[in-house]
Amino acid sequence: MQRFAVVSDIHGNLPALEAVLADAARHRVEGVINLGDNLSGPLWPSETAHFMMKQDWLNVQGNHDWNLLHRDPARLSLSDLNAYRALDEEITAWLAPLPARLELPEGILAFHGTPTVQNAYLLESIAHLRTHLATPNEIDARLGEFAASLLLCGHSHFPRTVQHRDMLIVCPGSVGCPAYIDNNGSGHVIETGSPHARYAVIERQAAGWSVEQIALPYDTLSAVKKAA
Repeated sequence: MQRFAVVSDIHGNLPALEAVLADAARHRVEGVINLGDNLSGPLWPSETAHFMMKQDWLNVQGNHDWNLLHRDPARLSLSDLNAYRALDEEITAWLAPLPARLELPEGILAFHGTPTVQNAYLLESIAHLRTHLATPNEIDARLGEFAASLLLCGHSHFPRTVQHRDMLIVCPGSVGCPAYIDNNGSGHVIETGSPHARYAVIERQAAGWSVEQIALPYDTLSAVKKAA
């Protein structure tokens, strides 16, 4: 693919996803790479799943997707539990075989958190209950022996484009969840500063990868009402 969209962390927000795909069509993308965390949240898990299952995308599995499949329901967060209750055989059969990472042609490596850990940040470190850009040494340690011309990661919900050594690392942000508090660990906060649906359009050019980080308005009121 010369030009493609990258989405991540949809979290059951179907109106945001529909806005993203309409915009991606205007950009004439040739395909979509989805970095996972598809359904968990207080919104539309079933509707989002059945919509996504009709798409011809490249998908990886996120940590919340893994939780729905493998964690004891009694230990699920409220966000995961809402999605778990919406699972049916068809959704489960779609989620279960999704890989933890994808190695794609033209030197592209896609995963949710890091290449080996779904629920860890690649580009962020935590201090004083906030995240900041990780150091090159921290990123090296998290990548281990993995390398590619273009690395695609999600999980943090925070859009970033980082040149690391001879690799470009892109996090497209979150389609459907622009802010959250991590209640399972440090209690840190992620805030992008606006309710926009976020994704990235990436194109291979002669000089290297071109990245457009996009923030889209959509009917946020519908999501707020659904979550209430």
